[in-house]
Amino acid sequence: MFDTDKYFSLLKSEKLKRAVKIQSEIIKLARNFLGSKGFVEILPVIISPITDPLTDHRIRGEIECYGFKYQLTKSMIFHKQISLFSLPKIFSFSPNVRIEPVERQKSGRHLIEFVQLDIEVREASREEVMKLCEEMFIHILKKIKTDFSSDLKFFERELKIPRTPFKRISYEEAISAYGKEYETKLSLDISEPIWLVDFPIDNREFYDKEYSDRPGFLVDMDLIYPEGYGEALSGGEREFQYEKIKRRIELKGIDLDVYDIYLQFAKRGLYPSAGFGIGIERLTQYVCGLKSLEECRLFAKLPGILGL
Repeated sequence: MFDTDKYFSLLKSEKLKRAVKIQSEIIKLARNFLGSKGFVEILPVIISPITDPLTDHRIRGEIECYGFKYQLTKSMIFHKQISLFSLPKIFSFSPNVRIEPVERQKSGRHLIEFVQLDIEVREASREEVMKLCEEMFIHILKKIKTDFSSDLKFFERELKIPRTPFKRISYEEAISAYGKEYETKLSLDISEPIWLVDFPIDNREFYDKEYSDRPGFLVDMDLIYPEGYGEALSGGEREFQYEKIKRRIELKGIDLDVYDIYLQFAKRGLYPSAGFGIGIERLTQYVCGLKSLEECRLFAKLPGILGL
């Protein structure tokens, strides 16, 4: 049942109004920053025959038109790689639909529809895109802290500007120190953002690049917010060679036909690249110091609840 009273209350709340205003500025700042670095903004892809498997390629939001089956975009990872045939540095504010488990309804950190700033750079390394991310992140925080001081005061938010380069911790180190709940516990334990790097191959997708000299580990990364806000972004270097991509898909137990279109482009020679995707709502949540993503966007859709 749709809860009109709850939506009306949220839409009238001062907290949501201020958060959306800051969110609008975050988008503008990110767009201008990337433009100054020579990036070209491309329009998002909403439906496609292929989208990110995200550990389970069977969970799909599907529609059918003209006799063809399309999936709702989980992320633009494949389109980012393919777009590099045209342009060397691209970004997009991409709407993503991910059908999260109902148990995540009260996490405060999960929506089934959100917007991700997706970035991809031809022939870039993980180190280069990590540095780019740090620079963009600091630029946004400094501008918001200066220009929206009254709003931050309303939120009782003391926004800290982290030092660069951000510290790093490997997946193995994080597991050893914090156990299975490593992301949550690490996030609660740090006072500045930290890079979580070098995930094992079984923990990620087939498009993440494997180290040539460290079989079983990937040249990837997550950025973890401090204060318990969890994952900020995910990214890394990409597999681009046809045979390696094919082998990785098979290792995941996925029928090659599922990604036949992507493999056809890989046969033509994808560029080496690196990139990442950062959630706009989670960034807004962190900047404003809010408890739930529901307070960060109009028409938020929580897992298991009918949204507008």
